[in-house]
Formats: sequence, structure tokens, C-alpha cells
Amino acid sequence: MNKQQTSLIFCLVMDAVGYATYAVPFLGEFGDLIWAPVSALIFFRTFGGFKGAFGSAFNFVEELLPWTDFVPSFTLMWAWNYFGRKKTSIAIQPAR
Repeated sequence: MNKQQTSLIFCLVMDAVGYATYAVPFLGEFGDLIWAPVSALIFFRTFGGFKGAFGSAFNFVEELLPWTDFVPSFTLMWAWNYFGRKKTSIAIQPAR
């Protein structure tokens, strides 16, 4: 199993844990109060940098808001990192 597959599985598991709060009726939103900061911290530690900071803030709010746990924030960030465009620089030569 390569690094991309391992990180994808990790992200899918983290999203599944976030969905698990729906498993217990009426306690799901209380579980989100506990899970939201933990999830945001794990998100930041996993992705780091600007993407990690932005994504962890989004993840925190998404976990706290009712009925938004279906958003797979970890998997979306994995896809952004994996399928995102590679930055290419173009060297501009001075005119002679």
C-alpha cells in the first residue's frame, strides 16, 4: 500500500468517526461538541500549513453545526492535495 492510499484510508476513517455521532439519536449533537475540537486539531496536525489552518477551522464549524456531519472534510482535503494542480513556474526572460 502506498502513501496516498494509506492517507486516503486515514481520511475516510476520520470522516467515518465524524459520522458516527449520528448513530446515537439526540446525543449526536452533544457528541459533536466533544468531537469538533478534537477533529479540528487532528485535521491541522495532519495537513499543516495554510491548508491545515483553513481546513481545521472549516472542519471545526462543520462538526459543530447541526446536520452538517455528512460533509467529508478530511477526504475533501485529501482530494485537494492529491488531485490539485502542481504549481509550475514560467521563467520570463528579459527582452534584448
